[in-house]
Amino acid sequence: MESVQKSLPNLDDTKKIPEAQIEEIRETGHTLTRGLLSPDEVAAYHKVISGAALKYNTEKRKIEERDTYGKAFLQIMNLWRHDENVRKIVMSKRLAKVAADLLGVKNVRIYHDQALFKEPGGGPTPWHQDQYYWPIDTHKTITMWMPLVDIEVEMGMLTFASGSHKNGSVFNYEISDESEQEFDKYVRENQFEISRANTMKAGDATWHYGFTIHNAPGNKSDIMREVFTIIYLADDAKITEPQNSWQKNDLKNWLMDKEIGTTADSEMNPLVI
Repeated sequence: MESVQKSLPNLDDTKKIPEAQIEEIRETGHTLTRGLLSPDEVAAYHKVISGAALKYNTEKRKIEERDTYGKAFLQIMNLWRHDENVRKIVMSKRLAKVAADLLGVKNVRIYHDQALFKEPGGGPTPWHQDQYYWPIDTHKTITMWMPLVDIEVEMGMLTFASGSHKNGSVFNYEISDESEQEFDKYVRENQFEISRANTMKAGDATWHYGFTIHNAPGNKSDIMREVFTIIYLADDAKITEPQNSWQKNDLKNWLMDKEIGTTADSEMNPLVI
């Protein structure tokens, strides 16, 4: 692992989330917390996350050579397992306490982190549900999505179908052109309100449940949309039988092949608070 930088800001203080935001995410499946990291804090972690993402990125193809999923973003996962500096933000109590409060649980476990960098000219991210990929038996899963640079809609702002989490799993589709077509039809037929921020500052964060349907437009700017995400599970989440090849992969890589029906508490899934 990279040696830890002593100068990195400590993020183990906690911030109380207004009750209105807890009510909002339970009703809509998503919410936005402004200024979760200060400008100085996010600038420090931007440097280490971007450095680690560059180091561990394996995508070398040009955008036009990739499929829909590949055009949507560069995806570098579980950086906290390789870089002690990234580990400091992934294991921070400030972020984890927000996740726990939004889920209504005492503690949360890490599922994995992701650097999601949408390149200039990068394609849209089709409608999808994150929990399609996870062999987890609870609805109490949540993703923090934090831009490391200031972003606007044209750079690929995360967009939600509000209330769509209430129906649980909808389709057995991975991110693809097919998922976009079927989810788009489903969203229109159910008249879900489409919601997204117009702008986000670096250090702001959106949060959404695992079953909240969401997408993002392509990046029409000349700036890399650099986003860091952390996926959290309720502390008592159990492993369920994989339903597709992606879940089989996750069982092996993120849950260390733990037995079906047991708690998702491998060394890859530590408690945070």
